[in-house]
Amino acid sequence: MSDTDAGTPAFEMTWSSTTSSGYCSQEDSDSELEQYFTARTSLVRKPRRDQDEPLEWEKPILSQSEIERKIKEYNSQINSNLFMSLNKDGSYTGFIKVQLKLVRPVSVPATKKPPTLQDAKRPTGKNQAVKRRTSFYLPKDTVKHLHVLSRTRAREVIEALLRKFLVVDNPRKFALFERAERHDQVYLRKLSDDEQPLRLRLLAGPSEKALSFVLKENETGDVNWDAFSMPELHNFLRILQREEEEHVRQILQKYSRCRQKMQEALGARPLG
Repeated sequence: MSDTDAGTPAFEMTWSSTTSSGYCSQEDSDSELEQYFTARTSLVRKPRRDQDEPLEWEKPILSQSEIERKIKEYNSQINSNLFMSLNKDGSYTGFIKVQLKLVRPVSVPATKKPPTLQDAKRPTGKNQAVKRRTSFYLPKDTVKHLHVLSRTRAREVIEALLRKFLVVDNPRKFALFERAERHDQVYLRKLSDDEQPLRLRLLAGPSEKALSFVLKENETGDVNWDAFSMPELHNFLRILQREEEEHVRQILQKYSRCRQKMQEALGARPLG
């Protein structure tokens, strides 16, 4: 990663996606919105199979010779061209793969047609005012390869991903996690802003089971409502109202069926 004229980190990204995306304008009907997102599934905290526990493998500070040895060892173990390279200044570059596992919608500037990956690669002005927004549902389990420097921080990775998709939400809504599989158990740990994902990748080696990266909503306990825009909050209220109405309808329907069954049973029995 190199710095541009205004001091903004520059990233080189290689995109790969396994699914198509869905878009829904906040001015459209709610049916499409509810197809991807409900308050019950997205705002209420649920027990997770993934455990938010620290990964126990050590993260030592490497000398320059150890870094060089690690890079050679890493490159010898991969079966692709996503190599790591040692730079003259002692830093190194390489690729990290980030899996996007977002449940809630993100906001992008409203356009006549949904932005594509090609649109996301075009530079945009920093001070562009966003007058209208469109709710954008990132494809489930989309995978992105990022070409970064060893000194690239986790917060910069998140900002770069959002910038490439034209997402205008506060980056603090999102967090980068490291994921590891051990003994049929999955462990997750949220990276701090200043941690360096490529360094973690080098230390863990190329195995995805030993370490992978996941972008998720930044769950801090209770929902931080101040981080959402007014249109988003209005959408949530409408969704909650519809869920409540649907829940009441299902309960009434359930008791109506029970009442009908009991009346049928009573009618089938002889008097006396």
